[in-house]
Amino acid sequence: MAPPDDKHFQSSKPAIPTAPPPIPNGATNSNPIPIPPRHHPYRQQPYSHQQRRWQRPSNRRICCCCCFWSILILLITILIASLIAIGLYVIYHPRPPSFSVASLRIQRFNLTTSPDSSSAAHLSSLFKLTLITKNPNSHFVYNYEPFLVSVVTDPDEIFLGNGTIPAFSSGEKNMTSFRGIVVTSTETREVDFGDVSGLKSDLKRRNGLDLKILMDTKVEIRMGKLKSKRVGIRVSCTEIKGSLPKGKASATSMASTDKSKCKVDLRIKFWNWTF
Repeated sequence: MAPPDDKHFQSSKPAIPTAPPPIPNGATNSNPIPIPPRHHPYRQQPYSHQQRRWQRPSNRRICCCCCFWSILILLITILIASLIAIGLYVIYHPRPPSFSVASLRIQRFNLTTSPDSSSAAHLSSLFKLTLITKNPNSHFVYNYEPFLVSVVTDPDEIFLGNGTIPAFSSGEKNMTSFRGIVVTSTETREVDFGDVSGLKSDLKRRNGLDLKILMDTKVEIRMGKLKSKRVGIRVSCTEIKGSLPKGKASATSMASTDKSKCKVDLRIKFWNWTF
């Protein structure tokens, strides 16, 4: 029996790799066999839009956004308030109240000094004045707190006496008068040496003693149901000429108030400073 042919068992034998044919000297291989890399290079994955969208913002960006919106809201609020104020001024044309001193009576003014000038001088004074205030507005009402009234010399502002005016309301197109306001030094007050010399020189003037009346209070402006915050005001009345009473102890003298002028100024207090 003939031995089996090897061709029948070729499929079961492993294939033996054959070496590539040798390349002659000076020739190149047109199809080189690529050498696989030992390690695969790392490729950075690009960020997707979804990952960027959910990335947490930095603290600096949050702070800048808060500052921007705060400043923007503040500017818008100021702009709206300014537009409202301009509209009210154009429609109603508000005007400040006016004050005037109708009369000022000097009933007592005694300045006593010691002959040797070893002790301080003493002043005893009594004034009575009539005050008139007007509200020229037809849509605003002024609500005043009590007034603190002071009589001083002009321009040195040496204190001579003080008094009060009760709280009151000045209605629309209204005129209010106060008569017999008492301004006095309740007790015989000591006067500094510097003020004594200034008073003596003022009393020697022929045209009389230059006086100034200062009134401090707070006022609230009301228009219908709307009310403003209370703000401080100072009323200064100048160009008042006074002469001392002569003769009997009960004698009085009238100060000249024909040329007197009163000015109203806002008093804004910031901490310990008043503007």
